[in-house]
Amino acid sequence: MSLLIDAIGFGIASGAVLALGAVGFTVQFGISSILNITYGSLMTLAAYFGLLLVGAGLSIWLALAVGALMVGLISVVFHRVLLGPMVKRGIRPFGLIVVTVACGIVLQYIVVAVVGPTAQSYGNVSGATLRFLGMTFTTAQLVIIAITASLMLALHLLLTRTKLGRAMRATSANRTLAQSCGIATDRISDVAWLISGSLCGAAGVALAITVATFDFTLGSVFLVPMIAAAVLGGVGQPYGAMLGGLVVGISTQVAGALWNPAYQDVIALVILIAMLLLRPRGFFGAAWSSRRLLA
Repeated sequence: MSLLIDAIGFGIASGAVLALGAVGFTVQFGISSILNITYGSLMTLAAYFGLLLVGAGLSIWLALAVGALMVGLISVVFHRVLLGPMVKRGIRPFGLIVVTVACGIVLQYIVVAVVGPTAQSYGNVSGATLRFLGMTFTTAQLVIIAITASLMLALHLLLTRTKLGRAMRATSANRTLAQSCGIATDRISDVAWLISGSLCGAAGVALAITVATFDFTLGSVFLVPMIAAAVLGGVGQPYGAMLGGLVVGISTQVAGALWNPAYQDVIALVILIAMLLLRPRGFFGAAWSSRRLLA
């Protein structure tokens, strides 16, 4: 029983990082309908940015913020220079997926060329170990959970209480209609890619903090459970991605504790395949989205 409770605690911490990444991924898809597989490599890039900033003397949490912003800006440029023009030329979705896969591989090996293939580490940044409701957390995990909760609340308020958020939701629902209503959809896309890229960067640094060591495959390995979390909640639905991150995080950790930790990614893959077969729109699919938009 103690092992199960500890696994749930690890799952909550893991789910917080998954939620960060999955929400950013689903915001990108929701605003542009592009399945951006380069996302995983951008997470890896953020982890190395954070490592560089920590080495330059910044605190770990300031490095997380700066690294997130840097990846957010790179995401905007990536969409503006490459993906956006391709969409305007009428490139099919499958072609765009191939392009993002290729860009992810190129970026991954650029990282290898610059920093090398050896594993890196942020060092001992976990802090003290605390127990809460029978679950064990490190100080770093609690800070990451708090950061995730704060960012999710901020995103919720942005989407529901501001003109920018309403413009983002309108652009996601019907880009042509949003343009006819006077919304500058290109600028809205830039803002969405900045926000989603920043969440991607934050997830990359947070993931690097929580693992003992990492290398250039960090984001690519994390991509499967993150996409599973996004699909579970409904791709394009930020609220679903938040829930999906927690469900996938807890499920994989519990399965790893009760079965074999080596098969945690297999559990995420099973969740992904099951959702695609049984409910491809996710639990927060099109009907839920329509009700939210009408509200």
